[in-house]
Amino acid sequence: MTEAPLKLQELLLVAERFGPTLQGEGPSAGQSALFVRLSGCNLACGSATGAAFACDTPYTWDQRRYDLSAESHRESVGEVLKWATAHPPELVVITGGEPLLQQPALLTLAQQLSAAGKRIEIETNATIAPALELLAVARLNASPKLANSGMAARRRIVGPVLQMLAGSGRAIFKFVACDRADLAEIDALVRQYALAPVWVMPEGTTGEVVLGRARGLAEQVLARGWNLSLRTHIVLWGDVRGR
Repeated sequence: MTEAPLKLQELLLVAERFGPTLQGEGPSAGQSALFVRLSGCNLACGSATGAAFACDTPYTWDQRRYDLSAESHRESVGEVLKWATAHPPELVVITGGEPLLQQPALLTLAQQLSAAGKRIEIETNATIAPALELLAVARLNASPKLANSGMAARRRIVGPVLQMLAGSGRAIFKFVACDRADLAEIDALVRQYALAPVWVMPEGTTGEVVLGRARGLAEQVLARGWNLSLRTHIVLWGDVRGR
């Protein structure tokens, strides 16, 4: 008998999965984790002239520079679940790209990971509203993009989504900062949308740059009552895939 084709909620477009490694960012930094990186993004950070930094995973979305058919593959939720449950880390980080573009299958995966005893974090750019069912089983590490990304504000800041995430109690807010001038923009967003808790992460693709920027930001981050996150994986291993 021919098997029935998998449904939308059973298939994911995956760029890579790796681990055990360390969660490098945010409140779980330093914790042993598995990573599932999904393909596709609705933003294009760093593509504008004069952007202070570029996306560090362009192979998940940038078809001008990458053959996306070679960089991505379809996997069933069952395949990803089998892989994740075969490894000991409790934490599974689902990242991208923008994972919420694949929300039907993402929800199925998150629910099944949770049922298997895993703890789920989803990295998102906070422009797409998550289903309430997803918030019930996962924490969202929401990373609204700043002007330093080169993206127009109308694309990167979606007020209703930020308000929903802030009111859910299931999200943290993580901002990539290049210098102290970025903190004023973060402060305006925090005040406008009542965002909390807040983590500021220095931009950088080498340990030297990350630590240097962290030193320049730390005192003003503390003065605002926020938290500072390094990019632990960059400090330890540099800008390499799969770490």
